[in-house]
Amino acid sequence: MRVALVNPCWDFGQSIYFGCRSPHLPLELGYAKALLEANGHAVLMLDGHLCETPNLDLAEAVAAFAPDMTVVTTAPTYLFWRCAQPELRVPRALLAAIGSRGGRTVAVGPHGSVTPETTLRKLGVDVVVRGECEEIVLRLAEATDLQTVPSIAFAHGAEIRVTGGPHASEFTNLPALRWPDDWVARHRHHHHRFDRTPDRPGAEIEASRGCPYHCSFCAKIDFRDKYRKRDLQPLLAEIDGLIEQGVAYVYFIDEIFLPNKPLLDALVVRPIEFGIQTRIDLWKPEMLDLLGAAGCVSIEAGVESLTVEGRATLDKQCRMTTDDLADRLIHARRSVPFVQANLIETAMDDPALVTAWREQLRQHGVWANDPVPLYPYPSSPDYRKLWGMPDARAWERAHEHYLAQFEAFSDIQEERPVPLPDLEIFCCSAC
Repeated sequence: MRVALVNPCWDFGQSIYFGCRSPHLPLELGYAKALLEANGHAVLMLDGHLCETPNLDLAEAVAAFAPDMTVVTTAPTYLFWRCAQPELRVPRALLAAIGSRGGRTVAVGPHGSVTPETTLRKLGVDVVVRGECEEIVLRLAEATDLQTVPSIAFAHGAEIRVTGGPHASEFTNLPALRWPDDWVARHRHHHHRFDRTPDRPGAEIEASRGCPYHCSFCAKIDFRDKYRKRDLQPLLAEIDGLIEQGVAYVYFIDEIFLPNKPLLDALVVRPIEFGIQTRIDLWKPEMLDLLGAAGCVSIEAGVESLTVEGRATLDKQCRMTTDDLADRLIHARRSVPFVQANLIETAMDDPALVTAWREQLRQHGVWANDPVPLYPYPSSPDYRKLWGMPDARAWERAHEHYLAQFEAFSDIQEERPVPLPDLEIFCCSAC
């Protein structure tokens, strides 16, 4: 089968989207390509975001390839499935431009994972994949009967059929990815790096997937939930391949980068720097020292609240005191050039306490962000505490709640966000 895998050219104007807007490698499409090609399928992979290719040009490239199946992602990369833009206007516009020239059309991403019927209607695709997508895309390429493929939704006459819940890939044995040289050369962004200006390419990679914790705000119930650690051999092979291509920095997109001595020992001897997101309370001082020696130059640590009550409300399951957390962050800063403590806006944290704590850390070189408001993603426990299981209006309901709750937004949101129906006028006309 001939399969086109497409990451659109994204536009986040007036979106609530607070993820990084720079291009990142579309890991989910990279894995799908590797599995498809290993099984004899011909693949065209396009990235409109990284290559700055307009969606109309992407559509023409897809048509020229004449695929039997076209897969479009509804979020820029696996890295941002946990904080995706709610609106589907960009993938919808791309799919409209492709029209009937893409063969069977398939949407993958966080939207269809939680609300498959709604996503199917908004995008007008033939199939929506639920959950982690690489293995299901391969199943779709080899199936003659959609009913036999798990974790998808598709239209059957006037009926929408859903063949099961979200899929979790085995993940541990995923092969080493190899990206096109020109893609790597274009990738000048070093995600979440602030110690110096990048002068060589960066990349994204994952050593683990999922998280053993269930914090109330984290959108991972329907994808990337169960914690799995990737086999070391393909992971190191992928890192060595990136180094050969000139990459100087990688960002581990892992939901939670846990202490991993074999990996850190292997990185110590490699000419590569990296960034991670983690929980500082899970790291002992000697492992933080090894983390710095291995080349870590950026830590983003989720503290969230400065009170025991606040952290308990968020289901953090943190056993450290706030002073202990501060000490551990300051210890990390001794060997890692940039350390950030993430804070979330909660009613239990006194603003004066937050200001004093941020200043205390700043004096030791640790940066703590101004607390940011929460978006109750439909795949998060917070959403289900408020409204129960997500229904056809789940994204609209979360969006209305978010816009009504806050006057100020994060630094990344340059424009005031607008209601979701305004962003999805084109999608709604297709429903």
